[in-house]
Amino acid sequence: MKQILLAAATLVLLTACGKLNNENYQQIEVGMDYSEIESLLGNPAECDETLGMKQCIWGGDEKNISVKFVADKVTIYSKKGL
Repeated sequence: MKQILLAAATLVLLTACGKLNNENYQQIEVGMDYSEIESLLGNPAECDETLGMKQCIWGGDEKNISVKFVADKVTIYSKKGL
């Protein structure tokens, strides 16, 4: 059972990393919905939410896409290591 869970987790990470590229980054636009970004990049590695603002990061420390949302709409986004 542990091997199945490990394989599933590895697959999710590899799939998410495959979506972290300049082509997908260039498709992000201010005003897009959170669900559109999630469809484009997959599930984020982490999200922090405070007072109606949400910041999510796809990827890790060396390679990532960071997106800030207000009312689930993209307001600011950046990339690192792509």
